[in-house]
Amino acid sequence: MEISRAEITSAAAASANSTSSTGSQELRGAEILVKSLQAEGVKYIWGYPGGAVLHIYDAFYKQDSIQHVLVRHEQAAVHAADGYARATGDVGVALVTSGPGVTNAITGIATAYMDSIPMVIITGQVPVAAIGLDAFQECDTVGITRPIVKHNFLVKDVRHMAEVMKKAFHIARSGRPGPVVVDIPKDVSFNKTAYTGYPQSVEMRSYNPVRKGHGGQIRKALQLLMTAKRPYIYTGGGVLLSNASQELRTLVDMLGYPCTNTLMGLGAYPASDSKFLGMLGMHGTVEANNAMQNCDVLLAVGARFDDRVIGNPKHFAQNERKIIHIDIDPSSISKRVKVDIPIVGDVKDVLNELISMIKESGTKPDSNSLGAWWDTIEGWRKRDCMKYSMGKGDVIKPQYVVETLCKMTKDTDTYITSDVGQHQMWAAQYYKFEEPRRWINSGGLGTMGVGLPYAMGIKLAKPDAEVFCITGEGSIQMCIQELSTCLQYNTPVKIVSLNNRYLGMVRQWQELDYEGRYSHSYMDALPNFVKLAEAYGHVGMLIEKPEDVEPALREARKLKDRTVFMDFRTDPTENVFPMVQAGKGINEMLLGSEDL
Repeated sequence: MEISRAEITSAAAASANSTSSTGSQELRGAEILVKSLQAEGVKYIWGYPGGAVLHIYDAFYKQDSIQHVLVRHEQAAVHAADGYARATGDVGVALVTSGPGVTNAITGIATAYMDSIPMVIITGQVPVAAIGLDAFQECDTVGITRPIVKHNFLVKDVRHMAEVMKKAFHIARSGRPGPVVVDIPKDVSFNKTAYTGYPQSVEMRSYNPVRKGHGGQIRKALQLLMTAKRPYIYTGGGVLLSNASQELRTLVDMLGYPCTNTLMGLGAYPASDSKFLGMLGMHGTVEANNAMQNCDVLLAVGARFDDRVIGNPKHFAQNERKIIHIDIDPSSISKRVKVDIPIVGDVKDVLNELISMIKESGTKPDSNSLGAWWDTIEGWRKRDCMKYSMGKGDVIKPQYVVETLCKMTKDTDTYITSDVGQHQMWAAQYYKFEEPRRWINSGGLGTMGVGLPYAMGIKLAKPDAEVFCITGEGSIQMCIQELSTCLQYNTPVKIVSLNNRYLGMVRQWQELDYEGRYSHSYMDALPNFVKLAEAYGHVGMLIEKPEDVEPALREARKLKDRTVFMDFRTDPTENVFPMVQAGKGINEMLLGSEDL
C-alpha cells in the first residue's frame, strides 16, 4: 500500500513533538533542526548546499518526510518558498549556506519582507569561534538582513535550537507576517545536546501582536459607514494574508458599497461582480481612482496607502473625507495618510465583529445617496478605460494574450505568477481574478525574476492546478536557470513570455518622461527561447501572429506533464494605460497615446 507524503509528514511531526522513553535523547543540532521543521509540519524546503550547512544536509539525507528541492541559485530558493507561502498561506522555508549563499538570498528575503510573506530562511554560518575573523565564506548575516526581516536569530548554543525554531515560526506567521532568518554556525549544527521534544508553546515578553480590534472603534466605524453618502471600500494584501476574503465579500454584499483591490489584493473580491471597480492606483481604472478621490467615507482594509496607490499624498489630501483604517500593524496606520478611525487588529476578526454589529444594529445605508453615488460611478465606467486597439491585426497585442488566457482558464483552478514590468500590469488588468491567492507577484519590492521560481513553488503545492508564469524576455532571464529545477522535480509550469524586445516599463517611462531617449532599454542579443527551452528538456513555442495565440495556449495546456515556454512576439510600441505619472494625483490619468 502506498503511503502518502501527508501521512509521512504527520507521522514525522508526531515523532518530533514527542520525547523518547527515557525522557530525552542526545541529538546533533542539525537533527534537532530537522525535527523542529517536522514538528511545524513543513513539507518542502528549497535550498542549495555548501560547506557551512553540510551537517544539516546530512540530517536531511536521513529522513523522508520533508522534500528538499535543489534550486540552481539561492535567490530562486527563497522566491520558490515565497511563492509556496503566498499560494498556501503556510510558512515557506528555504536553506542556504554562509557567505555568498546568504548574499544571493538577500533579494528573495527583501521581496518577502515588503509583501509581508511568512517565511523562515535557515542560513549557514562559520563556526562560532571564527565569527568576526573574516573566515572563508563568512558574512555578517544578522547585520546584513536586519533591515529586511521581521526578526533574525544567531544560534550560538545547540541547547537553544528547538526554542529558536519555535520562536522563528511563531514570529513569521503571527501578527503582520514576514520573513525570519535563523543563522546557524557550523559547529552548532554538529554539537550534541539532550533533546526533550519540540516546545508546545512560546512566550515572548516583547512580542504580543493584537488580534482583536477595539469594540468602541469598530462601533464608531459602523456609525460612519452607515451615514456615508459616497462610501468606498479599499482593500489590500492584508485581506488575503489573514484569509478574510469571505468576510470581505459578506460585508460588501451586505452594504452594497463599491469595492476596489490593490495590486496585492486582487482576488479578495470577485472581479466579475458589478460592485468591483477594478484595481486602483498608478495603472488602475478610471472608476476605481475617481471613487478613491471623491468618496466621503473610505474603509481601508489591510492596505497601506502606498505611493503606487494614492499617488501624491498632498493631492490625495485635497478632498475632505473620513478614513477608517483596519490593519494588524499599528505602524502602518497614519504612516502616509492621516486616518480618523484607526482599528488595530486581525482583518478577519475585525470584519467578523463589524458584520455582527451591522446585523445586530439593523441599520441600513441611505439608499438615495448610495443610488446617486452609483450613478456617478457608472458614468466613469462608461469611459471603458481598458479598451485597447488590435491595430491592423498583424502584430500580437500583449493585452490580447492575457485576455485570451483568462477566457480559456476562467472555470479551472488556475494560478498566475508574474515578473515585474508591463506584463505584470497587463496581467493584473486583464486577467479577472475571482478567488484569493491565485495572483502571485512581487508588489512592494518589484523584483524581476520571481515569476518562474514562484510558479515552481506553487506547482509543488498545487500539483493538480494549472500554473502560468506571465513574464517578459527581460525578467525571465534573471532566474532562467530554474528551468533545470522544473525538469528535475517535475513541476510542469506554463511560461507565457510577452516578448517585445524591450525592458518595456523602462521604455514606456523613457518615452513619456525622457523625450524618447531609450537609454539601454532595448534587448539587443536575445537567445532563441524555443531552443533554450528544448535544451533544458522542455517544450518551446514561437508565436508571431494574433490568430495563433489561442491555438498555442490550447496546445500548451494539453501538455499537462511538460513545462512549456511560449515566446509571444508582441507589439514593442504598446504602453500600459491608464497611467498616473509620478507626482500626479490618482485621478490625473493618461488614458492612451492620445493623452501624450
